[in-house]
Amino acid sequence: MTGPDLNLLVTLDALLAEGSVAAAARRLRLSPSAMSRALARLRETTGDPLLVRAGRGLVPSPRAIELRERVGQLVQDAQAALRPTQKLNLRKLERWFTLRTSEGFVENFGAPLLARVHQQAPGVRLRFWPKLDKDSTLLRDGTVDLETGVVGQATGPEVRAQALFRDRFVGVVREGHPLSKGAITPARYAAARHVCISRRGVDKGIVDEALASLGLERDIAAAVGGFAAALALARSADLVASVPERHTGDLRAGMHVFALPMPVPPITVSLLWHPRMDGDPAHRWLRGCVHAACAEQLGEPLEPARPGPRATER
Repeated sequence: MTGPDLNLLVTLDALLAEGSVAAAARRLRLSPSAMSRALARLRETTGDPLLVRAGRGLVPSPRAIELRERVGQLVQDAQAALRPTQKLNLRKLERWFTLRTSEGFVENFGAPLLARVHQQAPGVRLRFWPKLDKDSTLLRDGTVDLETGVVGQATGPEVRAQALFRDRFVGVVREGHPLSKGAITPARYAAARHVCISRRGVDKGIVDEALASLGLERDIAAAVGGFAAALALARSADLVASVPERHTGDLRAGMHVFALPMPVPPITVSLLWHPRMDGDPAHRWLRGCVHAACAEQLGEPLEPARPGPRATER
């Protein structure tokens, strides 16, 4: 079955904007008779009169009023998609970007990222949102431009991912805590009272799996929803918080940090975005800024940022 002629969208947009066959014809550089024939085709396609004569003019039907904004946006989007990409002028770029970041990212990498962005593009502003889950809906619908986090099963299969850095879990206690002195064995670590991070009420994670492989289990005294809360409890009570080392650098200042006494797999913190933004020059520039800011803050050599594969391929 043949679909509708999409060229009619441009015609409909002109007719609804001008409210006149003659004016729409001039706008599209067509003859009035050609525009009248196009209007007849539109009426046949939509099953609606669209423009109805009232005195010497035309007035839109209720359906036309309903379509006006949608059709106008569709035509603008199509024109933008087909317009040649212009060279990005960062000094004149004025744009808000929204980044949804996992806890600790803003505290550790926000300042160098803002400094880099302001130096190169003074008109760009960043909006940071907390990442409370791994659902990719906000990336998909364009509410969020970029995310940071660990790719998981809940990450949309179409999402692009570029590794920013690898991180490892460490134990953190207040100064003076029993674990701040002496050798730490798996048994001694497990026997201490712990605060765990669990956003969905699931108290078991990769640290617990590592202990279980040794036949041990943590004594969990409390569960919280994020790193900052876990470290706040560990700072003021005899609790152990096990958190990603690089992601919590500023959050655990002044506390005693130790390597976990059993092997725990490292995690990879990635930058995530929707593939429709691959070709956007400003978005590509911002991805490079995030990549560079992380490398700078961690004191690592900066490798060229490359477009990431789909999240499911990592």
